[in-house]
Amino acid sequence: MTDLNASVALVDSRTAAVLAQILPVLLLTLAVELRRTKLHRRLSRGRLMAFFVIFGLVETTLVLHIDGEIYPFQWFDIFSALIIFGLLFIIFWVALSDQGSDDGSPDN
Repeated sequence: MTDLNASVALVDSRTAAVLAQILPVLLLTLAVELRRTKLHRRLSRGRLMAFFVIFGLVETTLVLHIDGEIYPFQWFDIFSALIIFGLLFIIFWVALSDQGSDDGSPDN
């Protein structure tokens, strides 16, 4: 017989909480460095988007795992996942968008 009250846990909740806080900072640092070094122009948008999607899945898994188990999930977990992917989309869009006119003069 199968146990309907089974839970799924990948890592302990403390590790998931720490990683869920550290990984977004590292992603933001990566986005800033891609812009600064202009590497985002050499890499295809498809590759970068695939990286952001994989990062989003890992981050969502960690955030959902903070309470100690992934399954069964709470309904707010779905909203958390949507918020994470929404913010990642905004970071992806802003980090890879080219500036209009970069002539070195300050904006007025």
